[in-house]
Order: sequence, then C-alpha cells, then structure tokens
Amino acid sequence: MQNFQGVGVSPGRIIGSVRQMPKPVSEPPSGERLAADTSPEDAVAGLKAAAQSVHDELKGRADIATGDGKAVLEATALMAKDTMLLKSATKLINGGSSPERAIWEAGASVSEMLHNLGGYMAERATDVLDVRARIVAELRGVAAPGIPSSDTPFILVAEDLAPADTATLDPAKVLALVTSGGGPQSHTAIIARSLGLPAVVAAHGVDSVADGSEVFVDGAAGFVAVEPSEEQRAAATAWAETSATLASFDGNGTTADGHPVPLLANVGGAKDAVAAAGLGAQGVGLFRTEFCFLERDTEPSGDEQAAAYKAVFDAFPGKKVVLRTLDAGADKPLPFLTDATEPNPALGVRGYRTDFTTPGVLERQLEAIARAASESEADVWVMAPMISTAAEAGRFASLCAAAGLQTPGVMVEVPSAALTAATVLREVGFASLGTNDLTQYAMAADRQLGPLAELNTPWQPAVLRLVQLTVEGSAQEGNNKPVGVCGEAAADPALAVVLTGLGVTTLSMTARSLAAVGTVLKTVTLEQAQELARLALSAPSATEARDWVRAKLPVLEELGL
Repeated sequence: MQNFQGVGVSPGRIIGSVRQMPKPVSEPPSGERLAADTSPEDAVAGLKAAAQSVHDELKGRADIATGDGKAVLEATALMAKDTMLLKSATKLINGGSSPERAIWEAGASVSEMLHNLGGYMAERATDVLDVRARIVAELRGVAAPGIPSSDTPFILVAEDLAPADTATLDPAKVLALVTSGGGPQSHTAIIARSLGLPAVVAAHGVDSVADGSEVFVDGAAGFVAVEPSEEQRAAATAWAETSATLASFDGNGTTADGHPVPLLANVGGAKDAVAAAGLGAQGVGLFRTEFCFLERDTEPSGDEQAAAYKAVFDAFPGKKVVLRTLDAGADKPLPFLTDATEPNPALGVRGYRTDFTTPGVLERQLEAIARAASESEADVWVMAPMISTAAEAGRFASLCAAAGLQTPGVMVEVPSAALTAATVLREVGFASLGTNDLTQYAMAADRQLGPLAELNTPWQPAVLRLVQLTVEGSAQEGNNKPVGVCGEAAADPALAVVLTGLGVTTLSMTARSLAAVGTVLKTVTLEQAQELARLALSAPSATEARDWVRAKLPVLEELGL
C-alpha cells in the first residue's frame, strides 16, 4: 500500500479511480527552423492568429464561468495576447526559428523572468507556460492540454493544474483533486474550495500513481492512500452520509451560547451573489469588484460599473454587502492602470496604491458604487485593499465621504496595518483581514510555491498574533470597530473557531463552506473558542497550532472536516 501526505485544502473522504492529467505538449525540437516555403511575415501572422484563437477559447470559457474560475480564465486569456510574449517570439521568427520553437523559447524567457520576480508575478509564470503550450497545440492542429475525458467519475491526479484547467473542473466528473505540487493558497486550492471539491495539494510523488488505481482521499487531513483499507472505505461511506448535513446553512451563524458570528460570502459578481444568497449567506463580506475591469483596455464607464454593483446588491436586500475597491496590479495587471515592468509587483503599485499613479479611477469607482447603493436596499460598505498607514486610511475615508458612501473600511493585508490597527481604525469604520496576503507578507513566502506550503498557512502563530493585534487595536480608545476575516482562513471550520475566539466579528468565505463552518461553530461556546485561540497562539508552530486545536474539536473527525 502506498500512502502520500500532502496539505488538505478542501474536506471530503472519497474513494475512486485515478485519472492522471495527460502528458503536456512536447517541446518543439531545439533549433527547429522556419519552413523553406514560409515567409517570416506569414509565420508571424500565423502565430498571432493562433494566439488570438487561444485567447478567444479561454475568454469563451470565462464568459460562462463564475467567481474565482472566471477571474483565472480572464487573466490567462490576457496572457495569450501578452505584448512581451508575442514580440519576443516575433523576433525569433525573424531570426529564422519556426513559430512553434519561437513561442516555446519566448514563453520560457518570460516565465523565468516572472518567476524570478516572485510574489504574485510567479503565479503568472504558470499562466505563460500554459498559454505557450496551447499556442503550440493550435499551430500543430492538435488538441490543447486539458482535463482528461471520462464516461465515469474519477479522482484527478496531476503534478499541478494550469489555472485555465482548474477553472473548468466539472464536479460531476471529478470526485476529488490531488496534486504533487502547488500550495494551500494557490489558485488550484482556492477554486477546489469554491467548487466544494475534496482536494489535497503538495502530495509529493502522487503523480506517479498508475491510471485506474483505486485510491482513498481525505481532503481535510491531506492524506491519499492507494488500495484503501476497510477502515478507509467505512470513512468514505460515513462521509457520503454526513456530507448532506454540510450542504445547507440555516442562515444563522452563532456559537453554542448564542454569540453571533455572521457568516458572509465572497463573491465576484451577480451569479455568485445569487448562489450565495441561496446557500444562506448572511451577506457579502468580499465583493471583488475588479472582475468588471479585467479583459479591458479602457476603464469601464460609470454606468457599466453601477449596473454590475447593483446586480450584487439586489441579491441581498437589507443585508450587508462589503465591496473591495479595484485590486489591480500584481497578478491582475490592467493596461490602463498598472505598470507591467515593475521589478517586484507584489510589493509595488497595486490595490489602493494605483491611485498614487493614476488618480481618478478610484474616485469614479466610488461614485458608481454610491449610485448603485442609492438605488438598492443593501447595506453597502466599502473597503480599500493594500492599506499600509493611517494616512492612507484617512484619505480613503475622505474619498468615500465625498462620494456619499457612509461606511468606509480597510483591508488588513500588510503587516504594518495590523501593527498600527488602533490608529488606522480611527480613520475608518471597519477592517477586514485578507489572510491570504497577510500570511504571504508576514511569512515572506510566495503562496503559490509547494515547497513553502508549511510557511504559507494562516495557522502560523505569527499570523494569528497579527489577527489578535488588529482586533485589540480596534478596541483601543473606544474604537470598537468591527473586524472581519474575508481570506481563505475563514473557510477552515477549526480556524473559524480560533478566529472567533480572537474576537473577529464576521467570517466571509466561499459560499460552499458556510454550512460546515456554521455547524462547527454551534458546537462551542464563546469561552471555549477563546480558550482554543489562546492554545493556538501558544503553539511553537503552525502544525502544532492546528493539531492542538483540532484535537479539542472531535466534531471535525465525526464530520470528516
């Protein structure tokens, strides 16, 4: 029996047959030259046509996708038309290379450059390699790489998945997802959670398991076993019976003693919002507004923006909807707003900082939000991403006031904002902890890298301490401002208990996680949650923090969480 230990990113106990991702597109031979009967001009035209075809295919998938998947597909589609990539390939074609070899080498160069930049740009390196393979397949007239087809459901195993593939996983066919690479905050992990798909990442060696092998996957424990035991078969049967309990949320997030912890949803547009409302979400804790800016060369009009915002507001009449203003830059470059040549975009002009270099876009967005809010019954709150100082928070609050928005707030993603929360929160009405970026910045660990998976977890005591400092800062000098969590940490039922014990007032997550989090919260009192928070803070490592807390929550094992 072969066992593999990885990082669990989405719960579920599943038994099924393995289907490995097909082998990638083969590399064009080194030194492959342009055909004698093809001119460089014709070859360049063919390359651009192939790139356009790849772009259109990915964009078509994005048009029917929602939420995280939509954003990933749109970003990858943009990469197919990347000017740097195509210019580099064109230069090689003019030097005599075949278009296949030219785009291969150009993709390698651009990917290496992005990888070396680190942070979010390292994530775009994967997109480049995915796109170049698709362009080569288009030039060759063969099928592009992708999820294997099957008449029966299967467990998908791969070294890692390209963002475009992850975004189009069909939960009706894919029972669970296991990768040997990736990290707990990678796009693969985030989208698996949003689909409610049991998933394990960073399970080194699992891509060697033979097609057709029967395996057991525990998405909470991060465990994979070939040739399941009778005990594992019983666990999978029990999960199938209890998972129905975790499919519906009653719309009332509380602890066992009645302490309210509203459970909100992270959404990217109207479709997500309607689905979240149907799953019982008590509001929206993170509305990613950049989705209506992506795949554009120019800023959307105020009318376009207002219509997109109002469609989300209308799904939650009388309830709180928290918008994050445009979070462009880093992994979401926009031609009219950001500088793609920054040496380190993850630490560059992104989020609120784009207003330093391109003033006016943020103010026009706030005006559109205010207009949509005035025509809606939702309780609209607005927060800025990448706020680092009290001065920035104060200026953002002034911009909101000028637009007629009553409840400004900030994202706490930069450690400086957590450390100075008392002064930051004097300026605004609330804070929301973006635990994905907060963890990445606090631990200096790229969240896409499998080798850094142990560092890049919000269970790190240092990250939990930053959460505690933010909550304590909100209570200083009579502030008592609400502090929520909208990062992926909120979707972990055990960590949700700890966050509640630390004093977090709301939790926002992918809507599919609402029922599991709500169920576990109802098994502990506020005092017990506070005890578990102290226990996690005292742990010497993230692993021990997680293990110690989980040991005190037997309901997790009972439910397979």
